[in-house]
Amino acid sequence: MSTFSESLLAAGRLLLSGDPMLLAIVGRSLAVSATACALACGLGLVLGACLAVARFPGRALLLTVLNTLLALPSVVVGLVIYLLLSRSGPLGFLGWLFSFKAMVLAQTILVLPVVTALTRQTIEDADRAHGEQLRSLGAGPFARALLLVADERYALVTVVIAAFGRAVSEVGAVMIVGGNIDGFTRVMTTAIALETSKGDLPLALALGVILLGVVLLLNVAISAVRSWRERVDGGAVDAAAVRHLEVAS
Repeated sequence: MSTFSESLLAAGRLLLSGDPMLLAIVGRSLAVSATACALACGLGLVLGACLAVARFPGRALLLTVLNTLLALPSVVVGLVIYLLLSRSGPLGFLGWLFSFKAMVLAQTILVLPVVTALTRQTIEDADRAHGEQLRSLGAGPFARALLLVADERYALVTVVIAAFGRAVSEVGAVMIVGGNIDGFTRVMTTAIALETSKGDLPLALALGVILLGVVLLLNVAISAVRSWRERVDGGAVDAAAVRHLEVAS
């Protein structure tokens, strides 16, 4: 039997046995990513919606910078946060380096541009379609942003899911600021890198299967949200058509 087959079988046994170390790594990884995603979405949805409806000097330059940050290398983020949180850095007094908080901060900074840019594009497209009508009713920029966010809630759920996928699959930044400490800061991606380098392929494969499963579930969730939105929008269109026929008759 080949090494790959043996490792795959051993990985299957780890998954079926509910190995405590495996479960601890998975739980920590999901906790870090969920916390970072919540923080990034809380700020990014507001910033994106405001950028979509606001018009001010320098907006085009700001959007260019924002779109550039979509390709922000995770290792660069990790390096910057490491320097900020190190003992000689400006935030060294917090004592966050090589901790859960440092990993959350790194993932939040990585995910924030994604949420902000996608939200801005979604709300701006909606503003082009419905903004004139809202302005004619007296809605200012802030009120218009809130109304459009509520109207595009299904699309924004997709943004949140995509942001979580970006966070949970990240490795470079959390490796640098978390230190990959066993039992404290080891998450799925960093554990896969470490166990592969050590030659512990069964554990690395088991974690890889779980990570792929998480990504698969996220894609299923995105598809479900899209289908739900199409059904809801289709139902709204049908209802409007019925009301129009009733009025006409």
